Amino acid sequence: MSPSFAEVFGRPCEGRWSAPGRVNLIGEYTDLNESFVLPLAIGQRTTVEAASRPDRVLGLKSLQQDGEAVEVDLDAPGVPGGWSAYPVAVARSLEASGFAVGGADLVCDSQVPIGAGLSSSAALECAVALALTGLAGVKTDAMELARIAQRAENEFVGVPCGIMDQAASMCCEEGHALLLDTRSLERRQVPLDLAAAGLVLLVVDTRVKHDLGESAYGDRRRSCEAAARALGVRALRDVPPDGVQAALAELGDEELVRRARHVLTEQARVLEVVRLLDSGRIADIGPILVAGHRSLRDDFEVSCVELDTVVEVALATGALGARMTGGGFGGSVVVLAEVGAASDVVSATESAFADKGFSPPVAFSTVPGPGARAER
Repeated sequence: MSPSFAEVFGRPCEGRWSAPGRVNLIGEYTDLNESFVLPLAIGQRTTVEAASRPDRVLGLKSLQQDGEAVEVDLDAPGVPGGWSAYPVAVARSLEASGFAVGGADLVCDSQVPIGAGLSSSAALECAVALALTGLAGVKTDAMELARIAQRAENEFVGVPCGIMDQAASMCCEEGHALLLDTRSLERRQVPLDLAAAGLVLLVVDTRVKHDLGESAYGDRRRSCEAAARALGVRALRDVPPDGVQAALAELGDEELVRRARHVLTEQARVLEVVRLLDSGRIADIGPILVAGHRSLRDDFEVSCVELDTVVEVALATGALGARMTGGGFGGSVVVLAEVGAASDVVSATESAFADKGFSPPVAFSTVPGPGARAER
């Protein structure tokens, strides 16, 4: 049984805050190109119980980690290694953004699978940001906290992520996907009532993460930036829809062509999915999800055999659509299926993984849930 806050720190907590993981329905790597994304919050959340303290120290305990709580001086340079880098980075980012938060004790507990491409780090960052600002009485809006959490990961942890994960964790609403323009940060809640349509959204965690992922993420970002420079635009987002073929022809370099083609076709897929959801045609987005996966597999080259197996098996078992979600090279697949087909998809995937000698996958259904919030 996990220890309580009082058992860890010898006093009661002053509040509890939580933030969800996310799946990205469509729009992969488009946030790195200042374009559109369409994530939704999942039911699995990270919870932070916290209490303020009079010094400049963060006391940190994760219920997913063995050992005692650690203490980090906020006036000391740098951030520690391991999971505690994230809450410390959030505190540093808050203060660098002009918000005085002070010391605190935090107990973190997460249901979001680590390494599954479901933004466990963003969920932790956003829950900690809410906790620290809540304790300090700091008032700011959800998107500002998302930007601060992104800054924490970019500048203090050193991961060059876009804004999507943090914005999804902070700003999603129940029963909706979040259409986010990652340049302007304009956002709109898009209705996604799966139950009314007789559909289910499955998340299949392959439980693998290939080492290539982190270095390849930076490589893909640099390729997109190089393609934008070659085309004379600020970002690939700025290539007009009727100019895609001409732009690809202008690039010449085959690798840049493939990378740019994914981004340019993916941003069109996001807008088409939104159009269908606005019309209540959820089932019709299935082929678009499949097209997105093939683009990630063939043009962006961030898939892997485990992800491809889930997609292939799901479609062969009657799923309406499936695609990898997240950074790739492992992680999860999101599957759209009729309710009656869901168990068959899961069983067939488990059998295929066993036949190929892969570790068993973990599958669960999800519905669009609420973003970060104060629990008490």
